[in-house]
Amino acid sequence: MAPRDFDRLADSARKRRAVLGLALNDINAKAGDIAKRTWQRVEKALEIRETNYVKIDRLLQWAPGSCITVLEGGEPVPVDPSKAESGTVISVLTPEAHKAEALKVIQLAALATTSGLPSDQIRAMSERAVKDLREAGLI
Repeated sequence: MAPRDFDRLADSARKRRAVLGLALNDINAKAGDIAKRTWQRVEKALEIRETNYVKIDRLLQWAPGSCITVLEGGEPVPVDPSKAESGTVISVLTPEAHKAEALKVIQLAALATTSGLPSDQIRAMSERAVKDLREAGLI
């Protein structure tokens, strides 16, 4: 995996925020369910928790996964929330990327909530959860 380009994301985020006319303040950060400091870290080209990138996507009215795409050299996908159909989600991630992200999240959750569970059991549980999510049409 190539190194992530945090400067590129910072530049894209600042430009998008300007286009949307959003101030980098506590009110807008709170509306996006993040701390102002987290938003500032993105615009200062600093890494944030993986789970917060989707919140930044939402604040900047980008499709889910856009921040990660920008970090990896791609372009964000702007969305107009007023034109989105209820329940419609636009994603820039491939099905395999969805699977990989779901596996990572489930494995981290298993590690955080269980003690002494062997890695092969965590892996099997994660793969089963991803299979179930796919069958339910959630990923």
